[in-house]
Amino acid sequence: MVKIMAVIIRRENLTREQFLGHWNNEHPVFVWRLPGLRRYRQNVAIEHRKQWPADGIAELWFDSVKDVAIAFDSPAAEKLFQHESQFIGKMDWLIAEEVEVPQPADLQPERRREKSDR
Repeated sequence: MVKIMAVIIRRENLTREQFLGHWNNEHPVFVWRLPGLRRYRQNVAIEHRKQWPADGIAELWFDSVKDVAIAFDSPAAEKLFQHESQFIGKMDWLIAEEVEVPQPADLQPERRREKSDR
């Protein structure tokens, strides 16, 4: 399985609330119409005193790179892109393979607790 990771910056003329209205409420319908999509997640940057370099990151899972190509060559993708133009100012993306990184045994919470109890 592969996933698209897209770093999203909102259009300059939109407030955070306006951007999130488009992205969180309207956009999922367009994304879920992509053929072959297995999973979809939005990661919204938290409000903070620090100015983040992006407003969020989208993750879209597919079975293969070929399935990504099919999805983004579909009529559903054309409608998706049209909708994105209403609220996305800039987007950089990549296709990634997720790698699970196990926690070392000596750093697992129950082990740390046992050591601190000694």
